[in-house]
Amino acid sequence: MTVKSLKETRRDLILKSAEKVFSEKGFLNSTISDVAKETGVSDTTIYEYFSSKEELLFSIPRDGIELSKDILNSHLNYISGTSNKIRAMIYHLCKYYQENPYFASISLMTLKTNKKFMETDIYKDLIEYYKIVVNVVNQGIRDGELKNDINPYFVRAVIIGSIEFVVVRWLMYGCPDDKTQPINNVDPLYKLIMGGIQKYSKMPNFNFKIKIEPDDGDGLE
Repeated sequence: MTVKSLKETRRDLILKSAEKVFSEKGFLNSTISDVAKETGVSDTTIYEYFSSKEELLFSIPRDGIELSKDILNSHLNYISGTSNKIRAMIYHLCKYYQENPYFASISLMTLKTNKKFMETDIYKDLIEYYKIVVNVVNQGIRDGELKNDINPYFVRAVIIGSIEFVVVRWLMYGCPDDKTQPINNVDPLYKLIMGGIQKYSKMPNFNFKIKIEPDDGDGLE
């Protein structure tokens, strides 16, 4: 276990403060001074770590993506079967976003539509993270659990896109503690996705023989 230096700890505090400020006030309406006040440091201190407000914004997802990826990989190591792994991925992403609403807000409502973010190394890390879904789907095809004519990248888009829609809707309503919580949508989403990609075994053929008996003369018609 490594012990973080004072500089690393302060950087983490700045990022957490920025995550909160940008989520609550919106990135465009926030200033470096707002972040400095939330952190309890001066504006100058912020600029010692980040050259601009945009760099600060782009740096926020790095730790969250890495932590989420490590947790998911750890869980998948203990799960067998493609179907179970797909449910685990849906559950993990919904749970992680729900437990980290500021991170969810920054990731899905601010950075998702920022073209400059797509040019960063952090965005490349995100793409690598989502490859976990593609790998699981490909394994399911090879094992015969999933249909062999599906596109793994399209399946990934459906899974990730559906989760993001559910999370954004929840965020827009102010993160209420009700049935709209992302975690409550895990099984409905899982069943819907699996219904389209799971390979069902064919029903066995049944042969029926019907024997017509002659009239026994009991008078019944």
